[in-house]
Amino acid sequence: MQVCLASTSPARLMLLRQVGIEPLTRAPGTDEEAVAAEAVAARGADLPPDELVLLLARAKAADVAQSLCDEDPSFDGIVIGGDSMFALGGRVFGKPYTEAEATKRWREMRGATGVLHSGHSVFRLQPGRELREATAVAEASVTFADDITDDEIAAYVASGEPLHVAGAFTVDSLGGAFITRVEGDPSTVVGMSLSTVRRLARQLDVSWTDLWSTQQS
Repeated sequence: MQVCLASTSPARLMLLRQVGIEPLTRAPGTDEEAVAAEAVAARGADLPPDELVLLLARAKAADVAQSLCDEDPSFDGIVIGGDSMFALGGRVFGKPYTEAEATKRWREMRGATGVLHSGHSVFRLQPGRELREATAVAEASVTFADDITDDEIAAYVASGEPLHVAGAFTVDSLGGAFITRVEGDPSTVVGMSLSTVRRLARQLDVSWTDLWSTQQS
């Protein structure tokens, strides 16, 4: 059974490898800002974070699934797409990109608790059959230490790690020491809820153990 990760995220790739899955990886050609803007325009209001991450996860997974069908009609397996955003104090945070923004966020997060929303879309591809999809959103709350110093924030931001991750933090690398509590599937905070992906695969009649690399055909 083949697996394709519709993402170039090192964290998501690492998660799958840690549980015995060696996927193909493809970068979706999705214009995330355009997809989100279109949805906001259609509704006339901002989307809540759980709806937004699911919308983007579905768009990215669908893009890669369709390209695989077009380029390799013999592909037999699943495509996994995901998107994550962090909500704190009624605000939604994606990737900060700049050191100034990351520093600002970390000063706001110090001593606070927020929720990481992670959207998941899994497509089942089978030769000669229509695509099938299963979706879900996973959430995990994250509490940050209240004694993080400005010097620690500056050093962490200078490392570059928080600039390109949702919420400006990691739990499995340098940022882990600044997090005191995680409630929910911890892999959600890393980038993808493995238990959720397993459940979605089952909904598509795919056994999780058939995805292990040692059993891939």
